[in-house]
Amino acid sequence: MKFTLKQILNDRHWTIAIVNTYTGISRTTLTNIYYGRSKGIQLETLKRLCDFLEITPNDLIK
Repeated sequence: MKFTLKQILNDRHWTIAIVNTYTGISRTTLTNIYYGRSKGIQLETLKRLCDFLEITPNDLIK
């Protein structure tokens, strides 16, 4: 499982801080997903990220 959060944020010129501010997802969680250190993701976190970024889970997880 590979997360594409880094590429998505880079394409939009957004930072982890922006996502944290608008979603309430902790910076630690976002950083782990961003750098590919996360082994999984909570469903609520996945939903919040997808809703905020206006993408599907398939766009975030490869």
